[in-house]
Amino acid sequence: MTIALEIFRALADATRLRIVALLRSMELSVGELAQVLGQSQPRVSRHVKILCDAGLAERRKEGSWVFVALGGGTTVGPVLEALDSWAALQPDHWAVADSARLAAVRADRAASAALWFEANAGQWDAIRSLHIAESEVEAAISAVLGEAPIGQLIDIGTGTGRMLELFAGRAEQALGIDRSSEMLRLARAKLSERGLDNTELRQADLYALPLGDGAADVAIVHHVLHFAQQPGAAIAEAARVLKAGGRLLIADFAAHDREELRTKDGHTRLGFADEQMATWFAAADLAPERTERLEGGELTVKLWLARKRDAQRSGIHKAMAA
Repeated sequence: MTIALEIFRALADATRLRIVALLRSMELSVGELAQVLGQSQPRVSRHVKILCDAGLAERRKEGSWVFVALGGGTTVGPVLEALDSWAALQPDHWAVADSARLAAVRADRAASAALWFEANAGQWDAIRSLHIAESEVEAAISAVLGEAPIGQLIDIGTGTGRMLELFAGRAEQALGIDRSSEMLRLARAKLSERGLDNTELRQADLYALPLGDGAADVAIVHHVLHFAQQPGAAIAEAARVLKAGGRLLIADFAAHDREELRTKDGHTRLGFADEQMATWFAAADLAPERTERLEGGELTVKLWLARKRDAQRSGIHKAMAA
């Protein structure tokens, strides 16, 4: 009864009902909600707090921005069903206006993303020119993952969300994490444009993923590991969130001697040898399953696929190693 009272109190306001309706369409920052609702950010923040306290919404900080999403399904699901039933009896006149303003928010996101890419295209193209075409790398990743449904996908260091764009359609749920709030805003614009509503983005570190143990079926680390100070720790953290039998796919450079990438572009590691990767996999209870070598430029791209051992096999493997 207490939960029901909190929920109905939280919804006893037209603005908060509008916020719930908007969050059904997409995750929005407090500033974007204020833009759509035509209200001040402090006022919108107060409404958001009431919804969050009732479990109807969740806040997540990314840099100086705060994003808001719908709360958990067990709390929100019955509310949405009731709202849909009542909307069928009497259309909501706010819905049309809010939908138009929401389209403007989507357009603003797309425009911001286009400006960023225009400003940074030279740097991206310089790196890409050193290796095989990215389209061929993506085709190889797709082939390695196979055509079966993915289940829960996590893209670690999602950047602009390209891996989510490619594979979220085969997943039940897809989560992209990145440390950069700017990258997450770019990814959010792209995924929103594509209508991929089973995706979620979070600001987090690759050494502390925002998932519980054994939560994911597939983890992808695409051109990220060479930036890591501790690649073994990053692989171990990815393995932690995988279910038994879950797969980790790493796409990165083979070992090379292009030292300027370390000084100019922030690469901590100049690629990786298979022996290094095998050592890290073994320490993380991952069994190597497949390796692909993609040549076609000054740098060679490698794909390493490993599968998480179940507890029984892991115990046997460690006993044999001892």
